[in-house]
Amino acid sequence: MPNYAVVACGKCGGYLLAKTDQKTRTCPYCGSKILLEKAKKVAFAKTANEASLLLRRIKEKNQKLMFEGYFEESH
Repeated sequence: MPNYAVVACGKCGGYLLAKTDQKTRTCPYCGSKILLEKAKKVAFAKTANEASLLLRRIKEKNQKLMFEGYFEESH
């Protein structure tokens, strides 16, 4: 059973880590309270290290997609 989840904030779309047994988290980007039971879970991991790596990869992929979209629109 996974111990950690990568969760997307419903208000700002930011990604954060949460333990799967937690009820709520505060988004570090916009400050909104996230009810983890209802939150969009993007990935799961067994260890904190694995979860951290997943979160980093998701953020990098998101940044790359945003950059490519910006570049295509600008040029």
